[in-house]
Amino acid sequence: MTTILLVEDNEMNRDMLSRRLMRRGFQVTMATDGMQGITLARSERPDLILMDISLPVVDGWEATRTLKADPHTQAIPVIALTAHALAGDREKSLAAGCDEYETKPVDFARLLGKIERLLNDRTAHA
Repeated sequence: MTTILLVEDNEMNRDMLSRRLMRRGFQVTMATDGMQGITLARSERPDLILMDISLPVVDGWEATRTLKADPHTQAIPVIALTAHALAGDREKSLAAGCDEYETKPVDFARLLGKIERLLNDRTAHA
């Protein structure tokens, strides 16, 4: 079963996204701050990470940089999730190592397309 690590501090967003992903057949592990996300990514080795950018303790950009610098987690695709869709945020997310970028409120069909593409790319290169 494909595992997605959802790193999201907002309970409503976490609940909505996790339920929709589970209905699609994904196993979902959740973290509520960037440090917990780093720890879970290292211990669980998910197939993909959905990373909120505005997180407590360690923000999503720093958490992604940390994971992409670690040989054990650097190949895990990361999709940045942010409500702050400011000019330059997409570029900043990609520069931090995120593989994709999605704005909130999340367009679930579009997000699912990005998840499937990244998982297929990862399988093709494995």
